[in-house]
Amino acid sequence: MNALKLVFDNIRRNPLRTILMSLGTMVLVVVVTLVFTILDSLDRATAEKSKNLKALVTERWQLPSQMPYTYATNLSKGAASEPGDVVPDDCMTWGFYAGTTSNSKTLTFDSLVFAFITEPRKLRTMMDDLDSLSDAEAQPLMEAIERMEATRSGMIVGADRLKKLNKKVGDRIKLFGRNFKDIDLELEIVGVFPRGRYDSSAAIRRDYFNAEIEKYALTHKGQAHPLAAKTLNLVWLRVPDKEAFNKVSQQISESPFFSAPAVKVETSSSGIASFLDAFKDIIWGVRWLLAPACVVTLALVIANAISISVRERRMEFAILKVLGYRPSQILMMVIAEALVVGTVSGLFSAVATYSLVNYYFEGIPFRIAFFPSFLVPLSALWWGVAMGAGTAFLGSIIPALSAQAVKVSDVFARVA
Repeated sequence: MNALKLVFDNIRRNPLRTILMSLGTMVLVVVVTLVFTILDSLDRATAEKSKNLKALVTERWQLPSQMPYTYATNLSKGAASEPGDVVPDDCMTWGFYAGTTSNSKTLTFDSLVFAFITEPRKLRTMMDDLDSLSDAEAQPLMEAIERMEATRSGMIVGADRLKKLNKKVGDRIKLFGRNFKDIDLELEIVGVFPRGRYDSSAAIRRDYFNAEIEKYALTHKGQAHPLAAKTLNLVWLRVPDKEAFNKVSQQISESPFFSAPAVKVETSSSGIASFLDAFKDIIWGVRWLLAPACVVTLALVIANAISISVRERRMEFAILKVLGYRPSQILMMVIAEALVVGTVSGLFSAVATYSLVNYYFEGIPFRIAFFPSFLVPLSALWWGVAMGAGTAFLGSIIPALSAQAVKVSDVFARVA
């Protein structure tokens, strides 16, 4: 108990040094928590599952994938044609429409709308994150989907994009096609996506878009739109397990209906991982260079601060030895002082980061792939404690060994 009391007395002895160590630890925890949040989210998105898999069907030899919509019917069935073939549990077609609210040649981010072309009901059952919402959480989305199904030109928009457009639910909007040139859409905003991955996205009805593509020929002397046969970008298929995925993949690969252009089948996690290949060097550098560099830097700062404290307290350690304290007790006391500061600071910083990022900023706005923002996971609380305690321990080892090695005779000889 006396040693424990000494630990807290020494922490309070130099409040400025303690505060600086705490601030350094808190800054480290904030940085590492933000970095690990993004890495953890990407790791989970690219992790292979064994049950309830999503298969991703895209064009084999071209990026971006552009397939004819005539593929949709057979692909949605997993190319099942024979008794014993596996039919997917659910399916969803995706096209991508990029439009702007102004027909100006100058493109601004605030005027841009990136929309999925799909079937309204599939938003709830097939879209990542939306398919895992509870019934209560999904209720506003389901109401928006019902309005979208009742309104042929209906559109659901993410909250951030809606704010950028300065629009609200019920407003009408005209989009001028950018990737589908001359395909301009008159749309009605019927709902908002739940907060999360789709804050900057939108969704429009497949049948409405297809009808607008067909209208193009009526105003262009019967000539079809240049991209009329390239409106299907990818197809999602939900299968129960890996065995069913392999069977569906084989059925599609061997089907004669998907040869011009050829298609490929992969799991959703593999597809996301392939997309993230463009960022792999950045992700590798953040994981193995930035985060360790932060830890090492703070450990050196803590080691320097504690070393100064140890040098100032050599007389104190000599007196403690005279009073019967063993070298190991002095070593543990110095380490304990650092651990208390590091652990408390790390926990405080982690709790503050979790609360501010998730509830005030509503996620880390780091746009990569289809992830507009990242929420800090609850596990970040123990990340903060582990990071604070770990760096404090690493930084205190050498100064603690120095304190343990203080020789009573040398200290008192200098005093004499």
